[in-house]
Amino acid sequence: MAETGFLLPNPEDPENAPFWSATADGELRVQRCSDCGRRRMPPRPMCPGCRSLASGWERLSGRGTIWSFVVPHPPLLPAYAEVAPYNVILVALDEDPTLRLVGNLVTGPEGSIGEIDPGTIEIGEAVRVVFAPVGDVFLPRWVRVEA
Repeated sequence: MAETGFLLPNPEDPENAPFWSATADGELRVQRCSDCGRRRMPPRPMCPGCRSLASGWERLSGRGTIWSFVVPHPPLLPAYAEVAPYNVILVALDEDPTLRLVGNLVTGPEGSIGEIDPGTIEIGEAVRVVFAPVGDVFLPRWVRVEA
């Protein structure tokens, strides 16, 4: 099933555009304070650590571990109900485990969000990012890292 009707971010939003531009290029980038070096996600105008307004974007490895997960079941919005149940994982990034990104565990970039049996997902499992085109954005999704 084509994933249409999903609630998607605006890739041209000024605060988030660099993130979505990077995902379209197959890269995972996060905002980093130019003064104190603190990484932050989601992006925002001011550093929560030192209150600096200076920031840039840092490319990360795209590797992490599953920190938590859920399996949504209907009733859901219609576009999501059609593919339920599916997994939603929370990934702690290797470079900074305090940064966590949400996505789905899939077998590859073209995989469906409901293709992995949720009973096989384990907290602490190593994953790496892949990017799936959905609408006008490339969404970060995650695949298992083979041992």
